[in-house]
Amino acid sequence: MTIFCSHCHQPLQAEMSCLPRRDKQAPRASRPFRSTKSASKARRDQINAELQELRSLLPISMREKERLSYLHTMALVCLQLRGAQLFSPGSAPPAGPALGTELLSLLPGFLLVLSASGKLVYISENVAQVLGLSVVELLAQGDTVFDILDGQACEDVYKKLLLAQQEPGREVTFVSEMCTSKAFRLKHGGNRVVTVCGRFVALSWPPSPSTTAFLALCSPVLQSPADGEVGSQDDIFQSTHILDMTFIDVTESVTYHLGYRKEELVGQSWYSLLHPEDADLAAALHRAV
Repeated sequence: MTIFCSHCHQPLQAEMSCLPRRDKQAPRASRPFRSTKSASKARRDQINAELQELRSLLPISMREKERLSYLHTMALVCLQLRGAQLFSPGSAPPAGPALGTELLSLLPGFLLVLSASGKLVYISENVAQVLGLSVVELLAQGDTVFDILDGQACEDVYKKLLLAQQEPGREVTFVSEMCTSKAFRLKHGGNRVVTVCGRFVALSWPPSPSTTAFLALCSPVLQSPADGEVGSQDDIFQSTHILDMTFIDVTESVTYHLGYRKEELVGQSWYSLLHPEDADLAAALHRAV
């Protein structure tokens, strides 16, 4: 019986092949087992030391530093680095107490600074009065403005920011729900609706995405009453109109919201107070009513 090679189809003798034969390799000597436990501990200790060093450099109180987790520490460090990249040392927004608690309390909302890509660069400390979350707790939600907004509004906000970026100096306004603390949601039944009004500002010339920042004031649409207090009548205003939406009466609290006196509005059309982008929608709703 003739045996042919399956590769070259030539007749072979017994135990022959056209393929090179592999020499039998001597079994490898087993490597001694080395535990990586000490190496892992050394790496953890090094990481902990670096985080402690970074934590010590943050411009917050010692009490706040002691409460920071690793995640919060890195979030605050990233916020500080983005601010340092955008602002020169002399023009950077004051951090924390340097801005002044009394001055912040006079604002109708909190200050917000974003990079061209929507990354959070600065949040004023009085954000806790509006959202019930401290700066550290808010950063745990994410590092972009879209992480702290209601998901359904992110696309519209992105378009607004893109429009403002294309025309530096143009003021844009959008209204959206922002993340709040669990205690706030339990007390008020949901997140806080906030009006964000701001514009992109070039921090150096020539302007570029890396040297522009979106500066904004975030004001709550409705002021929440303090604990144990009854809601103020200034929280809303009521108006009466004829069929073409001309004012015939309005409550005095309109001055708090719009800055107009009652006498200035009576006889004016409601449409004269609307933003042009909202006129078509308002007219459609008017016709439906």
